[in-house]
Amino acid sequence: MTRSYRQVEVDQFLPLTPVAFEILLAVAGGERHGYGIMQDIEASTRGKVRLNPGTLYRAVGRLVNAGLLEELAERPAPDLHDARRRYYTATPLGLQVAKAEARRLEAQIAEARAKKLLRRT
Repeated sequence: MTRSYRQVEVDQFLPLTPVAFEILLAVAGGERHGYGIMQDIEASTRGKVRLNPGTLYRAVGRLVNAGLLEELAERPAPDLHDARRRYYTATPLGLQVAKAEARRLEAQIAEARAKKLLRRT
């Protein structure tokens, strides 16, 4: 069962940096290794966001320290993967924070549309 987090606990992480949000989006679909996270972000942003390894691992470290990501102790299919790769997954809190950030951004888009800065597509 997923632990329920109080809104105050979730809100303390908002707003997320764009890099942190992209990382949480990348692992929301399942565990990923660092290079896989970089590839996922580049693909999902159509190449507009390209993280170098230093930026990625500093951000991952901050997310792990904050309790939003965790490094997996076991590697999925260890016989198929390089043992040096570290795999990460979102924690239940991390998923709640990512959802809250998505709602926050959605509200900003609604405000931009209300002020005629964006058209509906």
